[in-house]
Amino acid sequence: MKKTLYDLTKEDWNTLFPIELVDHNTEWKNIYEKEKKRIIQKLGDEIILRVEHFGSSSITGIKSKPYIDLMIEIPKEKLFDENLIEKFSELGYTHFVIPARENIEAYSNFGKGYNLEGKKEQIFHIHMCPKDNVMWRQIEFKNYLNKNKKRAKEYEDLKIELASKFKNDRGSYVLGKTDFVKETLELIDKKPAHNEV
Repeated sequence: MKKTLYDLTKEDWNTLFPIELVDHNTEWKNIYEKEKKRIIQKLGDEIILRVEHFGSSSITGIKSKPYIDLMIEIPKEKLFDENLIEKFSELGYTHFVIPARENIEAYSNFGKGYNLEGKKEQIFHIHMCPKDNVMWRQIEFKNYLNKNKKRAKEYEDLKIELASKFKNDRGSYVLGKTDFVKETLELIDKKPAHNEV
């Protein structure tokens, strides 16, 4: 029987898909736009209320995993809708539920491009939740770093350090960025973003 993403252990994920950062690629924006269009065509703009590119591949000039992260806003009542999940499945996505934690409500997550045979494919992650989910603050984080090059460089330095330490430990890599993200959101709350070179 063919293995699916659901069969992977934490160790499998860490071994098969290590943390690898590459230089920013201007083509990522176009890849995002094409995928956004495919999703809206498939599901319609009555259900897909907003789509945003976020994550490091949306921050110009810094190294990133070559993944395209999309944040999708849907009506609250559609959050775990089976028909909606099925339509994403038809687009090649695998669905996961991200459980509630701290101040973040549970939401839908989808992945595509994780080839278990080791072939390189474009990887996409979708975080799908209503507009009141705190995950939407990731868009503010992205926008702030795109306007503040000094802060973006600090983020890149942290990511490089974490990637060298936790190449095969995705969880620790993500956790290692938490404080930086939190501090940046606090900066956003304190004052308007200034353009820095």
